[in-house]
Amino acid sequence: MIVVMKPEATKEQINQVEEKLMDLGFSVHFSQGVDYTTLGAIGDKSGVDPRELEVLNEGVHKVTEISEPYKLAGRDFHPQDTVIDLDGVRIGGEEPVTMAGPCAIESKEQIETIARHVASHGASVLRGGAFKPRTSPYSFQGLGEEGLKYMREAADNNGLKMVTEVMGKSQVDLVGSYTDILQIGARNMQNYNLLREVGRSNTPVLLKRGFSSTVEEFLMAAEYVMSEGNEDVILCERGIRTFSDETRFTLDLSVVPVIQEESHLPIIIDPSHSTGIRNKVIPMARAGIAAGADGMIVEVHHQPDQAKSDGPQSLRPEQFVELMDQVNRINSSLARKPVKA
Repeated sequence: MIVVMKPEATKEQINQVEEKLMDLGFSVHFSQGVDYTTLGAIGDKSGVDPRELEVLNEGVHKVTEISEPYKLAGRDFHPQDTVIDLDGVRIGGEEPVTMAGPCAIESKEQIETIARHVASHGASVLRGGAFKPRTSPYSFQGLGEEGLKYMREAADNNGLKMVTEVMGKSQVDLVGSYTDILQIGARNMQNYNLLREVGRSNTPVLLKRGFSSTVEEFLMAAEYVMSEGNEDVILCERGIRTFSDETRFTLDLSVVPVIQEESHLPIIIDPSHSTGIRNKVIPMARAGIAAGADGMIVEVHHQPDQAKSDGPQSLRPEQFVELMDQVNRINSSLARKPVKA
């Protein structure tokens, strides 16, 4: 349930409500709006009479029960959009954010070359994998910590933030010591032990939707992270399995407005993994930004034909330039801020 305090409620009245909720066995999360302070009560509400809270003091405006299972990720408790600010890179703000880079970090020279290119054409976050979850155990698995060092240096050299995947609980501290955003891949969206572990970190989390996950399951995965105290979660639609086999997955663009209605968390799209085909990436990226996504994460490689991972879906450098030009035109037509190149 949520307890909404009146605009004129005093600190003492708010504290009294918080103490009462804790006495009833709830954990309490605050949301500060323009006018109202909201206290979200997370826990078992059976046997609790909301009227007891409504008359607790004069500062209480109303008490509302939340029907959705996702309390922290939902809009009922947090009506304002969440904006995650990484030292000036705002994810969820007026300007869509572009995360770009190779599927896998292959060498120091490779990641530096790509970072320099994407930074000069409007990307603000460098993506790349140091630990690679692959369908085949014989495929390239990544460079590990060595790759993290290369990527951190390339990001810093080019004024970029960094996002990379963490695959298990044991990697959270290591990866978190290098990256600005911890990525949870689609295969791990329901790895609840891992979700709880990244929820205990102070590093923002990029959560990718599972191949066959519903919106509720997607938001409940975010709830796992947030319930541990880390509320900086970025959702990512990366394609779901359908009967269609023209592309690797089906990019569910309808989920963008659905998520934005149900949740305050920012949502971006991944046209690279969803299509799996280079010439389909730009059209789907355009569509996602036009649908209102808060950004995109795309794969770019300066030599995709020689890439050790996902070369067929990686944009060539000139294609990335084309993509950013088209995205800026769409932003302008929607009266959104253009991406700064």
